Amino acid sequence: MTRPLSRRHALALGSAGLATPVLSSCAGDDTSAPAEPGRTPDPDGVPTGAPPSEQQEPSPSTTPTTPPDEVVAAADVPVGGGVIPAGAGIVVTQPTRGTFRGFDPACTHAGCLVSEVTTTIDCLCHGSAFDLATGAPVAGPAPTPLAPVDVRVVDGQVRRA
Repeated sequence: MTRPLSRRHALALGSAGLATPVLSSCAGDDTSAPAEPGRTPDPDGVPTGAPPSEQQEPSPSTTPTTPPDEVVAAADVPVGGGVIPAGAGIVVTQPTRGTFRGFDPACTHAGCLVSEVTTTIDCLCHGSAFDLATGAPVAGPAPTPLAPVDVRVVDGQVRRA
């Protein structure tokens, strides 16, 4: 005689049946060869730690040799505030008219990127705020100032120095 399924077993079997299609859809269509043991593929599919002969050279058209030095138009940086130009990897402030400062956007608390500039440079991850002129922490858990980035104004553009 067969025992009826308990509610717990029925739920477990039902969950397993539902999870299979979901998990298999997460697997993707990766048809590349598996990495050698101890090596994980990097985004280009080359195992990390591969001998130089196995590494691919980056395409010159997609790998910049230096970061672009032109960051933002000086007129776009408000006095007593600042901007975080998309893709530039820098925060630019103008604490007083004509004085421009640059800072690394990585918060010194947990490495989140600062996300806005008001009267301070603000990291919304954990509430840290930094001084516009010095990058020193003025609120939150950040222990040290933002790293400075040298900038200069040339032809109305704030550029990396």
